This record gives sequence, C-alpha cells and structure tokens, in this order.
Amino acid sequence: MAIVKMLGVIVIVGFFLFLPGVSHSQEPKKFEIISVGIRGGINLEPVGLPPGEKEDFRQFDVLAILGFPGSWEWPRGWEGRYRWYASAGVLNAAGENGFISTFGPGFAFTNWDWNVSAEIGTGAVFISKEHFGRQDFGGPVQILGHGGISYHFPGNMTAGWRFQHFSDAALYGNNNRGVDLHFLELSYRF
Repeated sequence: MAIVKMLGVIVIVGFFLFLPGVSHSQEPKKFEIISVGIRGGINLEPVGLPPGEKEDFRQFDVLAILGFPGSWEWPRGWEGRYRWYASAGVLNAAGENGFISTFGPGFAFTNWDWNVSAEIGTGAVFISKEHFGRQDFGGPVQILGHGGISYHFPGNMTAGWRFQHFSDAALYGNNNRGVDLHFLELSYRF
C-alpha cells in the first residue's frame, strides 16, 4: 500500500511542478498503439523494497503500450501523455512457472530532442499461481506500481529499464510478500 501512495504523490507533485508552462499539443493525438515489445526481468536482492523476496524470481513477457487521446507540452521540449500498459507472460521461481498478466494506466514524459521517455504507472496483476516455493502471494490479484526510462533509437526501436513492484497490499493478510523486478525491454514504436 505504501508504494501505491508513494507513486500517487510522485504523480501529483510532478503535475504541479510542470503545470505553469503546460500547453496542449498543436496536433491532437488520438487513441493509438504506441509500441509492442518483449522484456525480461529479475529481482535483485539489494535493490528492492523490504522485506524482500523469499525466492529468486524471473519474468518474461510481451508488452503493449497504448496512448490515450491528447498530450501536453512543457517548456524545454517535454511532452506528457496518458498511457495504458499491458503485458502477458511467465513468472518463474523455485523451479515453478505461472502465467502473469499486468495492466493499468500510467503517464509518460518524453523529450524527442533527447530521444528519452520517463514513465510511471499503476494497475493490477493477475497470477495463475499463488505459491512459488517458500513465497506466498496470498491470492491471484495483486496491486502494481512501476516506473522506468527508455531511449528511442532511430528505426522505431526503443530500449528501456523498468522497475516493477507488485504485492497484495495486505488484501489477503499480512504474511504475504510481493516481488520487485528490474526489467530490460526492447520494443517497436509505431
């Protein structure tokens, strides 16, 4: 629950920091597929939220990012846009595999002069398996928080790093743990 509150505060503060110079883009954006790609992630014990995982997790999936209509331009070449993130793949730990799917809204700041995007989002996770070795998630639906940075290469390719946390936020009790994953992503930008 603390990660969800923290992500909310960051988004609100970000809006107020950039709000004075906001203008709407000259060409209105429409609902569209922004990119599709693949990614793989692992948990890194010293770089995660406490109390930490009981098993070593890996996640491999396909992802899609959709853009909502409209965008906002800030001074110094930054553009802001609401997005919808979705992924489906495999979560692996303790020699066991399970299906995992994530989906939810987010916001991206992009500077096309630098070819860089910074993103933050939240959402829900569905996992088909609630126990991986010693780790218990408590239930199949989890709360998601993520943030990352991407570099846009020529030829419509994008590479990025994303930190993702999901947990039950005490929905199923206090004895369950979440997972923190560091992803490397490669996607095609439309």
